Amino acid sequence: MIWISCRYLVAVSLPAMQIKDWQLPTGVQAICTTRLGGVSLPPYDSLNLGDHVQDDPQHVAQNRNLLKQQLYGARPVFLKQVHGVDVLHLQPDTPDGAIADACLTHQTHLACTIMVADCLPILFTDSLGTIVAAAHAGWRGLAHGVIENTVKTLCAQSGALPSDLLVWLGPCIGPSAFEVGAEVRQAFLQADETAVSCFKAHPHTPKKYLADLPALARERLHSLGVQSMAGNDSSDTWCTVQQASRFFSYRRDGVTGRFAACIWRTA
Repeated sequence: MIWISCRYLVAVSLPAMQIKDWQLPTGVQAICTTRLGGVSLPPYDSLNLGDHVQDDPQHVAQNRNLLKQQLYGARPVFLKQVHGVDVLHLQPDTPDGAIADACLTHQTHLACTIMVADCLPILFTDSLGTIVAAAHAGWRGLAHGVIENTVKTLCAQSGALPSDLLVWLGPCIGPSAFEVGAEVRQAFLQADETAVSCFKAHPHTPKKYLADLPALARERLHSLGVQSMAGNDSSDTWCTVQQASRFFSYRRDGVTGRFAACIWRTA
């Protein structure tokens, strides 16, 4: 089984990922799965964690149990993600399926979990490790403020400043594959004209653009005062579309599974 893991977020048995270390405070752990190491059959092969993609429910349950075994006793809480901006405060009795696109918790052994197959998973903690959070950032959620809501709520709950936060950006559709229309570009430029640098005219399709989703996220985080960002640097090694053997991609395959990023407190 292959995982991107742990206190220093690095590739395990997958050096080609070229993942930069993410140094976390003591008592905080993080993991990001790939598509490998599960029991689902094609086109969901093999570690599909999504229960909404028409995969065999028994296979999904087995895969989620495999994930839980990697969380050192923590329980992953799976949200019903709707490309919104709501932030859910997880409690021990929070059930799977609660509607939100971000979550946070002070609780130990409770994993903030985001499922993706092209959208950007973002993990957060503060420098003292007193709180953890995760957000699902597709272009809609990103444009409408899911990062801003997550940072605002996290800081309000913890007393931390944005400059105290440690943030990791996971694999997502990359800037060489993310084709968007003018309306998507305009949605970002209306909020911040400097976002223009994150869009390039499509070389072959008029009135289309190639969007740099992780760069857009970094711009939003930087504008909020977040200084410590690791992970996705917009290169093809992080691109879900380009890395077909490692990641699920809805844009590439249509019918496919979901991988997940999780962060949790152990103490």
